[in-house]
Amino acid sequence: MSIVVFVLIYGVSYGLILCLLSIGLVVTLGLMRVVNLAHGAFAALGGYVAVSLGTKLALPFPLAVMIAVILVSVFGLLLERLFFVQLYRSTELNQVLQTIGLTYIAIGIFALTFGPNVFPVKLPSYMLGSIKLGEVDLEAYRLVVASASLVIITALWIVFDQTNFGARLRAAVDNPSMAEATGINVRYLFSVTFALSAALAAFGGAIGSSMFPLEPFYPFRYIVLVMMVVVLSGRGNIKAATVVSVLIGISETGVRLLLPEIGSFLIYLVLIALVVWRPEGLFARNDAT
Repeated sequence: MSIVVFVLIYGVSYGLILCLLSIGLVVTLGLMRVVNLAHGAFAALGGYVAVSLGTKLALPFPLAVMIAVILVSVFGLLLERLFFVQLYRSTELNQVLQTIGLTYIAIGIFALTFGPNVFPVKLPSYMLGSIKLGEVDLEAYRLVVASASLVIITALWIVFDQTNFGARLRAAVDNPSMAEATGINVRYLFSVTFALSAALAAFGGAIGSSMFPLEPFYPFRYIVLVMMVVVLSGRGNIKAATVVSVLIGISETGVRLLLPEIGSFLIYLVLIALVVWRPEGLFARNDAT
């Protein structure tokens, strides 16, 4: 029973961080039809900036994360205007090739700036303790991360599913000309959405830096899991992305704990089988987001 509780608790916290890392790409790929394989670079940049501000400038962890998110979102907005705006009407192949090239540039910059090894992360003292839950010691860090992730994911779902902004974005994607004719500023919507996507990735990379270690190849190391979440959750379905992320988190935690020698191979094999079985997404019928 203690193993089950451990797998559930740690798997859910892992899955929620994975959801934060993925949900920005769920939005840009699912709603904006942009294949941005450089998405992981925004997460890595957010993590590097937040940790650097916390260690070198001794800023409080929440403040360092907030500054990192703002800086990365502004950077994402500038990059969208200078680079990604040219990709909106490109083919998927061009989007893949150019964003992979952008990722390699980011990897080189990370290696030169922060070094080739895993970047050391120092958590604040109030995140270093643990809480006793039955026979399982739950890290305070994971509890804080899971709570913050749930708040952000819920707020994002409300914004895209329950507000006029989400409706306008869908209209802008489905028929840009008609949307502009009705007074919708398509360019503004795309820019804001892309900046929000970068901010979400940065937030996930910053608060999850102790769970997803920071190193130059971070953008490629987790992009497969991120893409699995995007594909299995269906087109732009935020609720489904949360469920899929948590399921992947629980599965990977359990498999790595019980079958450490073949854990990574087995989980990827199962995910590939699911993608082949349901290429339109596991929750395609309920895809209302």
